[in-house]
Amino acid sequence: MTASRSGRRVMTTSFLALGAAIVAVAGSAAGPAAVSRAAEAGHARTALAAGVLPPKQAVAVGTGGAVASDDVQATRAGIGVLRRGGNAVDAAVAVAAMLGVTDPFVAGIGGGGFLVYYDARTRHVYTIDGRETAPGTAGPGLFIDPATGKPLPFPTAVTSGLSVGVPGTLMTWERALRSFGTIGLADALRPAEHVASRGFPVDAVFREQVRENAFRFDQFSSTSALFLPGGRLPAVGSIFRNPDLAATYAEIGRDGVADLYGGPLGAEVVNTVHNLPLAPGATLVPRPGLMRLSDLAAYRAPLRAPTHVRYQGLDVYSMAPPSSGGITVGESLNILSNFRLRDMTQVQALHHYLEAIRLAFADRNRYIGDPAFVDVPTKRLLSKSFGRQRACLINPHKALTSPVPPGDPYSGSGGCVPAGSAEAGQPSDGASTNNFVVSDRWGDVVCYTNTIEELGGSGIVVPGRGFLLNNELTDFDFAPLQPGVPDPNLPAAGKRPRSSMAPTIVLRDRRPFLAVGSPGGASIITTVLQILLNRLDFGMTLPQAIAAPRASQRNSPVTQAEPAFIALPVTAGLKALGQRFAIVDTSPLNPSIIISPDIGAANGLEFLGRHRVLAAAEPVRRGGGDAAVVEPERR
Repeated sequence: MTASRSGRRVMTTSFLALGAAIVAVAGSAAGPAAVSRAAEAGHARTALAAGVLPPKQAVAVGTGGAVASDDVQATRAGIGVLRRGGNAVDAAVAVAAMLGVTDPFVAGIGGGGFLVYYDARTRHVYTIDGRETAPGTAGPGLFIDPATGKPLPFPTAVTSGLSVGVPGTLMTWERALRSFGTIGLADALRPAEHVASRGFPVDAVFREQVRENAFRFDQFSSTSALFLPGGRLPAVGSIFRNPDLAATYAEIGRDGVADLYGGPLGAEVVNTVHNLPLAPGATLVPRPGLMRLSDLAAYRAPLRAPTHVRYQGLDVYSMAPPSSGGITVGESLNILSNFRLRDMTQVQALHHYLEAIRLAFADRNRYIGDPAFVDVPTKRLLSKSFGRQRACLINPHKALTSPVPPGDPYSGSGGCVPAGSAEAGQPSDGASTNNFVVSDRWGDVVCYTNTIEELGGSGIVVPGRGFLLNNELTDFDFAPLQPGVPDPNLPAAGKRPRSSMAPTIVLRDRRPFLAVGSPGGASIITTVLQILLNRLDFGMTLPQAIAAPRASQRNSPVTQAEPAFIALPVTAGLKALGQRFAIVDTSPLNPSIIISPDIGAANGLEFLGRHRVLAAAEPVRRGGGDAAVVEPERR
């Protein structure tokens, strides 16, 4: 490695040889560090030829860098980049590109996301806003049916061109690599390009995700041809290939992101949104969208200052608006800092967690939107005085009744009186996202959450391009939540819809301690908060904190919870305090489809000192994730 004038490390080693060996079992904690890399690659190729992938592992400990994601091949792609001298940003783009191939129903270049980066040289945290934007002709009535004057039904809005926002993922990758990386976009895309061309074995999760979307996918000729060839679900163990996406990645590597942002690929996206590729005999009549090529050409992925709060002597950094994740997690921590959770009974500690997030969600819905359009009082919402104002509303003997009103961040400590009437609307964030974490040998860290919104996005594959388009614009409120009250999240031209994504990096003495994030729509916020509390207050290890049962209170009369949480011995005590729980296990697009009641599928890193890192992935949720390190510790 050499250093540029700006101090950024620059690669002197070629990445052209990454392709075929990238799926090697490059970080398995099951074997010693001295295992031959060539032997690992050979075993992986043999396994793939037999229609199987290397087994996932939920935990890995070692040095040299780490990756935790929800996919074996994505994790191995990142480890491969790190082993070849790349840094955390290089590896993160390679992981994200691979997830666009192997996890196409939750992420890809048709979507967007938020990237949080810790730079070990400067000891600063940076964030990149890759959120999608509304077309230049969009307005507050984007999802109002002109025939009735009422909001469109949610499923109708999702499966349409109207829901497709200007994608931000590719611009995020380009911005990250140019600002902090050491390799070019073409090199970062190459491992994923290879897997898309060669194919990978279908697992039960992939098949189930197609099943849940089968009706929608069958409506579009391009989507059904890719995911339902011959009208059949892909068989578990069969090889899924996506040569169109491989060719698209190769084209982007050659021509750059301008191919999408104003170029030929962008023209194809616009044409798809306007002239929906309906299949012969389609029964849906989806509405076309408003996107223009000029919207793509104008897109930017800006650097933004992260949110920041202090908790338990630690610095917690996350994503600022247009995501509500960092503020809502941070406000909740500020509320809880007024109590000593570790000295409470389990019932009281969980009761305070549920009440804090209930209050923070009330403030989220009232105040947070795209800062280019809304004056978001970020500093006030994250102030200790506002945290005290909200904390004094928590009654240890009785749960608050939702929806609770928002507080008044402009009044300082302000006493315990809420600002006004409650808003009954609930967040509509799609629950299908992915998050992964990466670190490198120098101590740089990336936590990146990206999405195409609902499982399967809009359901529309760009013909001949191999990727699904997002439905991110359904994250806007379709109509004001309360008449006469300003709504910060109504559609507008060029506006970014409010998100709940909360990729989070925690520092101790300006050095990384934890990095954690999760998918799950609005439950991302509660998942990240619960994992932090599990680790920092409840005495759990990071793997235990990720695996623990979850409950997600979002200022609703009923708290969404996993069956395992409802089965906990402490839940009876919570119910006695007035907490109410329910399992949500049906698709928002089709209630007849039964889906997993799991909340989130998180991944995290913990930095143990002496260059050691613990990588932890979900052990079970969404099929489990995969964690690996460059140099595993000997057992």
